Amino acid sequence: MSYDKTALINRYKWYELVGIYSGIAVFLTFVLAPFVEGFLVSLKPLSQLFSSPYRFWPENGSFDAYITMWDSVPGFARYIFNSFLISTIATVVVLILVVPASYAFARFEFRGRGQLLAAFLAVNMFSGAVLLIPLFRLMRSLGVLNTYFAMIVPGVAFLIPSAIWLLRTYMMRIPRELEEAAYVDGAGYFYTFRRVILPLATPGIAVVAITTFIGAYAQQFIFALTFNSKTEYMPLPIGLFAYFGRQEVIWNELMAASFVGITPAMIVIFFLQRYLVSGLTAGAVK
Repeated sequence: MSYDKTALINRYKWYELVGIYSGIAVFLTFVLAPFVEGFLVSLKPLSQLFSSPYRFWPENGSFDAYITMWDSVPGFARYIFNSFLISTIATVVVLILVVPASYAFARFEFRGRGQLLAAFLAVNMFSGAVLLIPLFRLMRSLGVLNTYFAMIVPGVAFLIPSAIWLLRTYMMRIPRELEEAAYVDGAGYFYTFRRVILPLATPGIAVVAITTFIGAYAQQFIFALTFNSKTEYMPLPIGLFAYFGRQEVIWNELMAASFVGITPAMIVIFFLQRYLVSGLTAGAVK
């Protein structure tokens, strides 16, 4: 039996390729345009931002805002460090809890499994603002207000349900025959999970880690305002909010601070993507 070894992209006609690449170009335009505009705003002097007619490309643009932003909000580096620390700890805690839980939900039949999965979805339907008062009273009773703990725990609680659903779906695609072969050879549940399931689930775990880190990095504003009043524990969103003055907003420095603030997250995501690709290639030959 012969197979067509021609690359899939070369099987399309020219007008089909034009349609495909045009669609990709439109999609990328809508996705990247806000980032491009934000970066150009960071290069413009504040006087040009509200000029008429509006100029998309900056005139006499410079990176001065990336220097002056550190003086406008003292301790901005601390805000970035706090966000990175909170997101990293939250991601590690979520993975420790979610990886074995997802395997249990994917492989074992037990009473109440469907109800628990439905409950996880129900948790995601609630906004964090709805639960702020109960969470505040809980944190106050535990005596953990104005600490990193007060922002990590709520974030972990809201991130675990979606992470379980995502990783459970991936683990269900791993063939059961691999585990059965390990059981026949005398391996136990824990050994099989550690030596067979975890290496094959590396791509799924990497995806969960990326989404969890992004979620933890993005949801810190409301928790920080409610559970924290000390500057030394404040995350990045609070630092960005400091650029909103009473009389005006320093938009160019705000955009510059935004790009500087997301740099650590982008580095982590890029690092995890490398592990994601290596996990995919490793799983393909096992």
